[in-house]
Formats: sequence, C-alpha cells, structure tokens
Amino acid sequence: MPELADGQRTRIVAIANQKGGVGKTTTAINLSTALADTGLRVLVVDLDPQGNASTGLGIPAASRNQTSFELMAGEEDLASLVLPTSIDRLSVIASTTDLASADLEFFGREKRSFLLRDSLRRPALADLAFDLVLIDCPPSLNLLTVNAMVAADAVLVPLQAEFFALEGLSQLMLTIREVRRTANPKLRIDGVVLTMVDTRNNLAQQVETDARETLGDLVFSTVIPRNVRISEAPSHAMPVLRYDRTSRGSEAYRRLASEYLSRIGHIQERTVA
Repeated sequence: MPELADGQRTRIVAIANQKGGVGKTTTAINLSTALADTGLRVLVVDLDPQGNASTGLGIPAASRNQTSFELMAGEEDLASLVLPTSIDRLSVIASTTDLASADLEFFGREKRSFLLRDSLRRPALADLAFDLVLIDCPPSLNLLTVNAMVAADAVLVPLQAEFFALEGLSQLMLTIREVRRTANPKLRIDGVVLTMVDTRNNLAQQVETDARETLGDLVFSTVIPRNVRISEAPSHAMPVLRYDRTSRGSEAYRRLASEYLSRIGHIQERTVA
C-alpha cells in the first residue's frame, strides 16, 4: 500500500466547486474508493445537505441518525459518527437535509468558520488512524464550504469540460485565497481534475486546452470521461469501481488515484494484505 509521506497525521482534503453538476460528489465517491483500494484508510465526510455521497456509498437514510451536522456542532464523539461502508478501509460520516440550515443554526457561534476544523483536529481523529479524509462540499460558497477549507490541508477541484467552467473557477480561487489569508495560511490546491470529458467533442477539447494553458501543472493529466457506467452507478448505491470495475470510468478513477498519490508524495509502495 502507499505510505503517507509525513507518516504523522491524517491529510484532510476538501473537494469543492461552487458550481453544481461538475462531478464533485462523483469524484468524492470514486476517488475515495480507488484510494481505499490501494490500501489507505479513507474517511469521506459528506458535507452536502443533499447527502448524495452518503447514498452513493451505500448508506441508507434510515442509518443516518448521527451525521455531519453533529460533527459541525461538536455534539457527538467523532468515532460515534463514523459509519463503515461495504468497501474495505472506506468509511463515511453521512449527511442529511439538517445541514441545509447550517448558516442559520451556527450564525451566532463564536468562530463559526472553525467548527469543522475544531472537530477534525482533535486527537480523536488521530486515534481513528485514517490516512485521508475527503470532504464532499456543497455546490456553493457558503458556511459549510468555508468550514471545509478552514479544516483542510488542501482543496481538490473537479472542473467540468464545458464553456463556462473556467469562468466559474475564478470565484472559487478567490475564496481559497481569502481563506488562506484570514484563517488557514497552509491551505493549498492539490489540483484540478477535468470531469465529464467527451474527447469526440471539439468544445471539450478546447476547454481542456484552455484549462491546461491557464492553470498549468495544477490540472491532472488524468481526465474523467463522460461515461454511462459512472452515471448509472449511484442509482445502485455504489461507486462505479464496484458497479463495473472494467468500465472506462473505473479505469480513469484508478489512474487519478495513482496520479494523486504521486503528486502529494505518497508513493512508497507496499503489498496490500
């Protein structure tokens, strides 16, 4: 399995884009699965009130009694919120629509932008021995997304290969810069992953070219194709890597996981037991 380069603490990554429908949750579900398959212990924190990451990882609504809302509120022991999935080494803190009221519920809290950081930086997280935490952010730049960025070591940005993609990215970059300036100076961008790429489409090819010219090495070499199997998998409450292991989508997410681990320096290989 890949060994974490620092070997000291869990790496926390916010998967964020304020635009909906860009493959953010799909990336959270399938990248976490691919990383777990390498032997890493991964936790997904579903911070989207829609709860799609929870559903896509097979957590039924009836099982979501304690959720990321309680995590934000600091009302429950962290370990009690973690739910196992059917995928070895992959766990989730689920979400419900309770999170939709987070802006109002936490408005009066002191240091309300630090609620998630305070919950995830406690020794309890180290005790759980996760290698990576992936936070699936909502499709907006609200209190939840800001909390995720304040708590995170880095941001991973899914970018749909469409006409307005780069235009929408500018506001996210400004938010990251502001969080870095005011609350989390160590926040970095791990990279931008192009999603829903149709290589037969001239517009998609132009968007990819523009993204690489504008963002340079921030853009992963791996792109996620527009793939029917990726679209079908959530309706079966499973990642595409379990729904159809041989699909182009599954292969792409496995390549992305490998490239991601190489990029952040987690490249010492061991054999998975």
